Amino acid sequence: MTSPNLHFLGHATTRVELAGQVALTDPVLTRWIGPLTRVVPKPDITAWSAVDIVLISHLHGDHLHLPSLNLLGKATRIVVPRGAGRWLTKRGFTEVEELSPGQSTTSGPLKITATEAIHSGHRWGPRLTHGPQSPALGHLLEADNQRIYSAGDTDLFPGMADLGPVDVALLPVWGWGPNLGPGHLTPERAAQAAALLRARTAVPVHWGTLALPGLHRTAKMRRLLVEPPRTFAHHVRCLGLDTEVLHTRPGSDVLFPARKERG
Repeated sequence: MTSPNLHFLGHATTRVELAGQVALTDPVLTRWIGPLTRVVPKPDITAWSAVDIVLISHLHGDHLHLPSLNLLGKATRIVVPRGAGRWLTKRGFTEVEELSPGQSTTSGPLKITATEAIHSGHRWGPRLTHGPQSPALGHLLEADNQRIYSAGDTDLFPGMADLGPVDVALLPVWGWGPNLGPGHLTPERAAQAAALLRARTAVPVHWGTLALPGLHRTAKMRRLLVEPPRTFAHHVRCLGLDTEVLHTRPGSDVLFPARKERG
C-alpha cells in the first residue's frame, strides 16, 4: 500500500492526491487574505491546478476565501457545510454541494464524509448573529484502503475516537494571531486529538502562514510562526503515541516514512 501524495500549501490548505483524485482543502492561495498577509511565498499555480474537488470546512475568510476560489474557477466542484451553498452560488459558483456531519459524497473512487467540528460557523465570527452561518465541518477522505482526516478548525470532541484509526491526520496546531480563541486546538490538545484518532501519522497545519501586517516582526509572533508544530511533536512524544509527526513547512510536499503494519 503506497502513501498518498500530500502537499501542505499553508494555513489549512492541503492538496490531497488519492485514488487518482485531487482534493483541495480550504484553499487560501493569494498574498493577502482580508487584513492578513502571507509570511511565506504564495503557492505556485502548479500546486493547485487540476483539482477535482474543493472541501470547505467553514465560512471564515481564512478558510472560505472567495479570491482563491475565483482563481480555481466558478465551475470548480465545491463541497460546503449545509446552509452555505446558496451564499456561494449567489456569487457565481455553479457546482456547489452541501454536507452535514455524517453525510458523504464521492469524487470517482474517493469517498468524502463530513465530520463534526467544534468551531464557530459564522462568516464574520462567533459574536455576530447576522449574515451567513452554517455548522463547521471536518472531512474524512477514504480510498485505496487509506483514511485521511482533515480537521479544518476545531477543538477536541469525543466523536474523534469514532473516526479512527486514520492513516493521516491533518491537525491544526495554532492560527494566525498571538492568541487562540475558543474552538481551536493548541499543540497540546492537537496531540490529544492524535491519540483519539489513533493516527498513524499526523501533519500539523494551520500555522506559520498568515499574520497581521507588522505583527509578525514581534518576538512573540516570530516564535509562534515556527514553534507550534515542534510543541505538538513534543506532546505527542510525551503521550507515548505511535503517531509519527510529519513536520512540513508551508509550501512543501509531505514526506512519508516507510510504511509499517500496525501490530
